[in-house]
Amino acid sequence: MAAVTSAPPRPTSAARLRWMVTDSALMAKRNLRRTSRRFEYIVFLAIQPVMFILLFNYVFGGAIATGDVSYADFLIPGILVQTVLFTAMNTGTGLAEDLNQGMIDRYRSLPMSRIAVIAGRITADVATIVFAVAIMIAVGYVIGFRLHGNLLESLAVPVLSVIVAIPFMWVSATLGVMVRNVETMQSAGFLWLFPLTFISSAFVPVESMHPVVRGFARENPVTIAVNAVRGLALGIPDATDIWKTLAWSLAITVVAATIAVNRYRKV
Repeated sequence: MAAVTSAPPRPTSAARLRWMVTDSALMAKRNLRRTSRRFEYIVFLAIQPVMFILLFNYVFGGAIATGDVSYADFLIPGILVQTVLFTAMNTGTGLAEDLNQGMIDRYRSLPMSRIAVIAGRITADVATIVFAVAIMIAVGYVIGFRLHGNLLESLAVPVLSVIVAIPFMWVSATLGVMVRNVETMQSAGFLWLFPLTFISSAFVPVESMHPVVRGFARENPVTIAVNAVRGLALGIPDATDIWKTLAWSLAITVVAATIAVNRYRKV
């Protein structure tokens, strides 16, 4: 009689986790190397937020009443949140580009974790967002912005800004996998992001807005995030805004990540 061969043992949960982390790190390294070779992308990544800072501060700053807070101190936290959200859309664009170029087909033929492609892309994009945040804070200091909180509060300003970007990266990843087209992804991503960022407290106080949009602006999650970052920068942190920001960030991340991974498996 022929010997009966037993099936290979299934990997443990710890082994699967190590596999996912290792593959995600390799994909992040690949994406970072690719980004570092795109000089034009890095230049425009730095120029865009600087343009927003200079335009809003020197063109609109004199016309916007912010009370005892200087407009530079009011503006920079809003620009931080706006820029990280806009940059988060690059995650979906990069995935759509890989789909068009056939890279996803190559990845799927390899013995690698299914989530690694998306997680690796997001990890690499977090690094680019950290770079953008550093540029914005440096430019902000040139125009008069200051961090008025203690050391912990000051460090929390860039950290919370980056955390806010992560759920939107997963949303962007979901869109990128679904539309599979770079041009469509760019349009679809910014179509819903523009109202969220501009109907918020990022650039003007909510109280100065028209009553038609004031209610939405007050409950807008972007407003809550901006207020949380602004409070930390001014040295008057609002625990409610911070916890609300962390709560909706976690909730959106869980939902969007689940959808993104499931859609990727069906590609």
